[in-house]
Amino acid sequence: MDTYHVSPTAQGWELKKVGAERAAVRGATKKELVSSLADFFQGKTVSVKIHKADGTFEEERTYPRSADPRRSKG
Repeated sequence: MDTYHVSPTAQGWELKKVGAERAAVRGATKKELVSSLADFFQGKTVSVKIHKADGTFEEERTYPRSADPRRSKG
């Protein structure tokens, strides 16, 4: 399973695969970027680590949701 990070940049927010040099997707706001992830990852199984504006870790999501190894809310 590939891992991606949603992180802040000087120009907004970016989605970057671990080990990649360039961002896969960019967005003006975190909300805008995160809301587009389900469509972007259609047909793929990935883990996304979402960071706060200060760069610290906030949460992890699995796409598709059915691939989440933990059966918990959130």
